[in-house]
Order: sequence, then C-alpha cells, then structure tokens
Amino acid sequence: MSLEVIMGLGKQSKILTDKQVKIMLFHLSATRMSLRNQLIFLLSAKAGLRAKEISQLTWKMAVDSEGVVSNAIHLTDIASKGKSGRVIPLNKNVKDLLVELFNNESNRVGFDINLSFVIRTERSESTSAQSIVNMFANWYKDLGFVGCSSHSGRRTFITNLAKKLSLVGGTMRDIQSLAGHNNLQTTQRYIEINTDCQRKLVDLV
Repeated sequence: MSLEVIMGLGKQSKILTDKQVKIMLFHLSATRMSLRNQLIFLLSAKAGLRAKEISQLTWKMAVDSEGVVSNAIHLTDIASKGKSGRVIPLNKNVKDLLVELFNNESNRVGFDINLSFVIRTERSESTSAQSIVNMFANWYKDLGFVGCSSHSGRRTFITNLAKKLSLVGGTMRDIQSLAGHNNLQTTQRYIEINTDCQRKLVDLV
C-alpha cells in the first residue's frame, strides 16, 4: 500500500488557511535563502508538489525551448512518484518566484539549464526529499502550526482546487491529474470536508 493511501486512511496533515499561507511567506522572507524557501513552500501549497518532486525538479522542467520560464512545470516520471509525471500550470505567485530565482541562478558559475536543480543548498547542487520534509517541519514548528507537515501544502492545494472546481466547469478528474494520483479515491481522501458547505448544499436541495 502506498504512503499516500496510508496517510489517507490515518491521521492526515492539517490544511492551511489563507492567513497561515501569508504568515508563512512573511516568515520565510526573513530567512537565509529566503527566495528559495518561499518557492519551496509555494511549490507545495500552490502547485501541489510532493517533497520528492520539489527536490528533483530541474530547470529543464520549468523552462521552455527559448530559455524562458514556462507557464507550466513539465514534471517527469523520474522526478515524481512512480508514473505520476504531469504538466502543472503555474500559479502567478509561483511563476514570479521561479523567474526571479532563475535570473539569479542562470548567472551562476556551473549552472546548466539541462542538469541543474531548481532547489539546491549553499553547499550542494541539489537536496533530498528528506531535507525538504525537515525544512517544512522546522518552519511549521517555528510558527506553532501544530499538525502541519510537508504534506499540508499539497493537501491545501488539492482542497482549494476542489472548492473552486465549479467556477471553471472542471471535474474531479482534472484535480486527479494535477495531483498526479493514479486513482480518484486517493484524490478524494486529500480533500478536507467542510461541514458548513455541506449544510448550505443541503439547504439548496
């Protein structure tokens, strides 16, 4: 059984409120390598990437043939989980950070658009999924966000997509595709249930 299914059956990471997202971005803006850290957070909360996917994301997956940051991330199966590679349209805030980081990184000695990772450390050209998990754990601990983990941003992303689905005429299959899930049930487990919304829906019947 996959880790995601296990998490779906057990206690899930808390989703983030809009206020918590803003608080986190403000907090990260004052950290060392702040641009990188804000991007890591938004790749989770606004693009739904897993910790492994954040660590394995290369510039080749985010830049088009003309060497410009694209409007979508073309995540390969190698960088993802199993065969869950996918194309993820970029939220404006995510793209803005990617563009800024790309402008900084592309002038760095040793940068290779085909090989360089988007997320690196001061001492290494790449980082690991566990390091990303640890970063999230430390950030949430710093802010006292109890019950949050590296999966909180991803759950928040999927839940927010579900809330806005009817506004664009989409289906749960669209969310499943963006999340990189093999089956719809896994996607549904990620979505936070809103009892207030349920009451309003029943009143409309």
